[in-house]
Amino acid sequence: MVSLADIQAARRTIRDVIVQTPVLPDERLSQELGARVFLKAENTQRSGSFKIRGAFHKISRLAAAERERGVIAPSAGNHAQGVALAAQLLGIPAVIVMPERAPLTKVTATRRLGAEVVLHGATFDDAVAHARRLCDERGLTYVHAFDDERIIAGQGTIGLEIAEALPDLRLVVVPIGGGGLISGIAIALKALLPDVRIVGVQAEGCAPVPPSLKAGEPLTSETARTIA
Repeated sequence: MVSLADIQAARRTIRDVIVQTPVLPDERLSQELGARVFLKAENTQRSGSFKIRGAFHKISRLAAAERERGVIAPSAGNHAQGVALAAQLLGIPAVIVMPERAPLTKVTATRRLGAEVVLHGATFDDAVAHARRLCDERGLTYVHAFDDERIIAGQGTIGLEIAEALPDLRLVVVPIGGGGLISGIAIALKALLPDVRIVGVQAEGCAPVPPSLKAGEPLTSETARTIA
């Protein structure tokens, strides 16, 4: 179980690597909603997203033998670049498995960060299965995008920064993909600002969390209809 202390320790680990991104007021949304609205600008983070936080924290904690063998992750997006950048900064080999139809911009950006990019399969599930096989064959460390306590602790450092910038915060809206981001942010904020309300949001065309909560177990969406 990830604790506030884990997130604070993660912050000490990554503080010289990541950008403490700004919390910016949004005048248009504030006027529309009749409340003060702020945006946490993680799009200005290194590698272009929050993913470097968890990836660097996870990879930096590997044992020497694990570092020497390297890491692997399946991703067609931001996790790929977060892992690739973290591995590059730490001098560790990285393999990223992407579906064969992954956007060329993502493939190119990941290769520029020094990772070996393997294109495999028609779907992301195909890429995940192949990454698991390569992980076993090469003895690599698998870096999950969200289902990992060190990843969650790294993402939770965003919550620490939000609490410091907005100590009177009443509500936070967080996007949900796999759940690592909202888990880390919620742990940090609820520990520091117990009365804050945290709302998770998913695209209507791919929203397995509400039925999963109702069922009391993780469920998957059969189809995904989003622009992401």
